[in-house]
Amino acid sequence: MNQTFANEPPAGAPQFTPLQGQYLAFIYAYTRLFKRFPAEADMRRHFEVTAPSVHQVVLTLENAGLIQRQPGEARSIQLLVQPEAPLISR
Repeated sequence: MNQTFANEPPAGAPQFTPLQGQYLAFIYAYTRLFKRFPAEADMRRHFEVTAPSVHQVVLTLENAGLIQRQPGEARSIQLLVQPEAPLISR
């Protein structure tokens, strides 16, 4: 994923923290490698954090419109950000 650092992000550009960017990159890479969406348990193992920590990041990404998921449905986390688009980190 390309990253651009600027004072003013272009209108409509997705914004996220560096940590959120790491989770977005993981979701993208996991989906490309395994041809299925990651579970929160996969993220927990990869980032070596607690389940509540992963869940909070997932909720934050969902509320920001960067991912979508179906609560109660396993492996339903999908990216809404195009990886080819330049991304602005805040």
